[in-house]
Amino acid sequence: MLTCMRTIVAVCLMSLVSFAADVSGKWTFNVETDAGGGSPTFVFKQAGEKLTGTYNGAFGTAELTGTVKGDVIEFSFEATVGDQKGKVVYTGKIEAPDKMKGEVDLSGLGKGTWTGTKQ
Repeated sequence: MLTCMRTIVAVCLMSLVSFAADVSGKWTFNVETDAGGGSPTFVFKQAGEKLTGTYNGAFGTAELTGTVKGDVIEFSFEATVGDQKGKVVYTGKIEAPDKMKGEVDLSGLGKGTWTGTKQ
């Protein structure tokens, strides 16, 4: 009985560890919005739950900040959308060490979906 309990506890702990994703590295995204699509790249640096990095795409290059909590990722950066500055916010789920997907809000001017693949 004790061995069975130890096995169950070990499996539960391993499940929790699998949700502690580290997204550090270069990612290519496929973004689809009402206004069209694009393939920006992101370089993420993760330290615990804190996320920093850079965006490079249709809005130029920008520094980003965000969080990773379990399998939930959220990050944003400032960009010029149309003729005004605004915040672009990405939210999503990490599905595997090299795959994630979610939604993007373009400073209230439009929304879309995205998928990301780690390089």
